[in-house]
Amino acid sequence: MSSKLTEVSNNKAFKGWQKVFSHESSELKCKMNFGIYLPQQAETSKLPVIYFLSGLTCTEANFIQKSGIQKYASDYGVIIVNPDTSPRGEGIPDDSEYDFGIGASFYVDAIQEPWKENFKMYTYITKELRGLINREFPVSTSQQSIMGHSMGGHGAIMIALKNPGMFKSVSAFAPICNPIECPWGKKAFGGYLGTDKDSMSLWKGYDSTYLAKKYNGPFLDILIDQGKKDSFIEQLMPDKLVAASKSSSSSSSSSKSSSKTKGLTVTLRNHDGYDHSYFFISTFIKDHIKHHIKYIKNKK
Repeated sequence: MSSKLTEVSNNKAFKGWQKVFSHESSELKCKMNFGIYLPQQAETSKLPVIYFLSGLTCTEANFIQKSGIQKYASDYGVIIVNPDTSPRGEGIPDDSEYDFGIGASFYVDAIQEPWKENFKMYTYITKELRGLINREFPVSTSQQSIMGHSMGGHGAIMIALKNPGMFKSVSAFAPICNPIECPWGKKAFGGYLGTDKDSMSLWKGYDSTYLAKKYNGPFLDILIDQGKKDSFIEQLMPDKLVAASKSSSSSSSSSKSSSKTKGLTVTLRNHDGYDHSYFFISTFIKDHIKHHIKYIKNKK
């Protein structure tokens, strides 16, 4: 393993290993942590990998400790990688509010001061981190998918739509689907990308609803789970993404709707009683692993 990686922690779980590593990021210009679960099968074979992007205020630890992912990753033989949500550390700019700055990168590449020096999470995820994982761990470079929660759900869907073919499938829990129209997104995009007229094209380039309207890549199957008691629903707007993908059917009895374009299918499942928390995520995490396995298992 590269000397550029430092092992922070290592815990055995379901016959595999939940590890956390740190490394110096050239894109973010700081030390970054990421979690990686290596099931027992990784000792002898290259395996598919699923990336998980977390939401506002989270580090890599939240998903590792609260999602229950390790059992299902072990059962299905898949590696799970989950990075931190933003650059952090001494000298990294921050904001006094929870929804901007450290822990709130929105997975974009900032172009405004003082953020542009460090807040390059889009490039970090799509290039630097993926390159590091592909080099240093037994992953199959052709069997990769991505998922996320809330701000991370926005990041996962946006990255998959913006990079056709990079990921075989995508899923999200309570994602921010139309950030240029919600308070969280307006604040983040304005701060990181600017507020003048010329900035609007950049905003749309990181907005899943707009990206879905023009998606023309390989077939991509998006699964979204949304809790009906989510107190942040006005920030999330999942119906906007379904509508942008030209919804063709809905079923009130199952609280499920789907939409399909030439290369894109979006399935939205609404669940009575569930909120925005990791209790919700842990309840349906197995479904998400199974969703991705359909597309990344046994593919050359």
